[in-house]
Amino acid sequence: MDNLLLQITTMFMGFFAIMNPLANTPVFISLTSDDDEQTTRRIARRAVILAFIIVAVFALAGKLIFSLFGLNMDAFRITGGLLVFLIGFHMLQGQHSHVQHPHSLDRQDEQEDDPVIGIATFPLAMPVLAGPGTLTTAMSLSARGGLTDISLTIATFALLCLITYFVFVSGERFVRYIGHDALGVITRLMGLIVAVMGTGMVIEGARGAFSLG
Repeated sequence: MDNLLLQITTMFMGFFAIMNPLANTPVFISLTSDDDEQTTRRIARRAVILAFIIVAVFALAGKLIFSLFGLNMDAFRITGGLLVFLIGFHMLQGQHSHVQHPHSLDRQDEQEDDPVIGIATFPLAMPVLAGPGTLTTAMSLSARGGLTDISLTIATFALLCLITYFVFVSGERFVRYIGHDALGVITRLMGLIVAVMGTGMVIEGARGAFSLG
């Protein structure tokens, strides 16, 4: 029971650190600043649902993807670990990683008539929430074992999506309450955790690839 609780806690903290709903709240606010409360809630709800579906698919089909493309799990852990470390490195500097935020998040670039479809899908669902780092983490966690690990990974991410939704819809009050300085401290702390996770994935992959003890 203790081991299961530790595993769930580790998964949750890993997802929370790399998806970082607290630091992404200002991004959500800026994208929905011209919308009413009802539309804002619809965008937040659709974004977390899409992010959950994307991550669940990668968690479930991780091994199948490896088989289809002839990928090696150890090589994936090393590459994914380097990617996760890079995201954490940028967060430590108080910056958004270009991996998670590939270009300016300007609403004028959106061509969708329905903002719920446009903004919720891109950039919120992907790459802000279900970015490469999140997908790498999900595939790495779910590939460690069997059905139990996959189920725990999906359930843990579902919980985080629920938390993210409530953080987003109360975003303005949240940012106003903790202040931008505190938000920067949280981002840097999460960045340290993400960087350590990435280093651990690289070490784990190298140990398997080179058969280290």
